[in-house]
Parts: sequence; structure tokens; C-alpha cells
Amino acid sequence: MSGVELWQRPVSYGAVGATQAADLMQYPPSGFRPIERRVRVGHGDERWDYAWNQLFTWGIQRLSGMLVELSDTPGEVTELTYIPVGFDSAGTPVAPATVDSSGEALYGPDGTAFLRPGDTANLLIPFGPFHVGSPVRVVYVVDTPVRKGFAYGTLPGHPESGEEAWMLDHSDDGSVWLTIRAFSRPSTLRWWMVYPVLRIVQWVYTRRYERALAGPLPA
Repeated sequence: MSGVELWQRPVSYGAVGATQAADLMQYPPSGFRPIERRVRVGHGDERWDYAWNQLFTWGIQRLSGMLVELSDTPGEVTELTYIPVGFDSAGTPVAPATVDSSGEALYGPDGTAFLRPGDTANLLIPFGPFHVGSPVRVVYVVDTPVRKGFAYGTLPGHPESGEEAWMLDHSDDGSVWLTIRAFSRPSTLRWWMVYPVLRIVQWVYTRRYERALAGPLPA
């Protein structure tokens, strides 16, 4: 889709939002391989605040070695993007923490705007002396006091087709857990020909994601 702006490209798969399905591992979208990982990244309010601020500013990707190029999207498009919403245990809607009362996005400690559904980015993944471009779009955001996360879907030009989600949970005992869920397959015949390499790269980056939010807290 050369010549088409990144924000104009549709996602390259059909089952948008399927990483939220409880039975993803048993019944993934047809033709896709699912994965799920859950790791403890720390404990306490300080770790929780650090982890979700990093997550909502693309920190998990940057800390894993990727370069993140955010796409400029026209204002009339972002204004139509829905606001993330969550619910408490009683089913009452919870106002998202990452937008203010006027609906404007808030910002992380480094001044980066918190991501929102509809945001588009090109992830540049190091591969030897080169970088492989991997365009993605945020397809949903979960934003409650004790559960925060997001998923992105692949766009044309990404080596894979599918969706990946990162979800943080702040448990009653103070532990902070990261759950990674995804389903994917090579996007083109060229990438099918190097599928074993894609599997290795995915494995490497999944392990990096697991460690990215568990590092030393800023002073």
C-alpha cells in the first residue's frame, strides 16, 4: 500500500479484539497461532505506577529495543476515536485515568501522551545492521484503577498479521502482573518462507517484554 499514509491503512486481519477472548488459547482465529504469558513484574504502588505509565507511553516496546515512530493523525480522525472505559466489580463504569474531564489525553512523566485507541505507530525492530518496519494500530485500551493495558493490531507492511495485547493487573496483595496475549501468522509468502526466524524473533521479544517493566525504578 505504497503512497497511502500509515493512519489510513486498515488492519491486516479480521478478528479485531480477539485477544480479549477467554478461550483464545483453545479457539484462536482460524489459521493463527496464539500465545499467552503471565509474569510478576514487581510489587507495590510505586511499581504499579511505573509499569502502567511505561505501558501507556510505548515504554514496553522501547525498553525491549524497538524504535517507535508515532504517526501524525489528523485531528478530525482522533476526535472520533472512542474513549477507553472500564467497569468496577459492581459493573459501574469507571472514568479512565488517562484522559481528563474534557476528554484530552494526559501525559506520562517524560511528556509522552498516553496512547489511545486509534493511535498508529511504526515499530522499527533491529535485525542485524537493519531495522524491519512493523506498522501497528492500537485497537483497544483497558483503563481501570487495578487493570490497565492495550492491544495493537498489525497493518499492511508488518511481517506478521494479527494482534498482541499487554495487560497489567494490580492484585489485592500488591503484586503487579503482566499478561501478554497474541495471535499471529506471517503476513505474506515472503515471510512464510522465513517463518522459523519469525518464531524465534517473537520468542525473543516476548521474553524482553516480560523483563521490560521489572527493571530498576527511577530515582
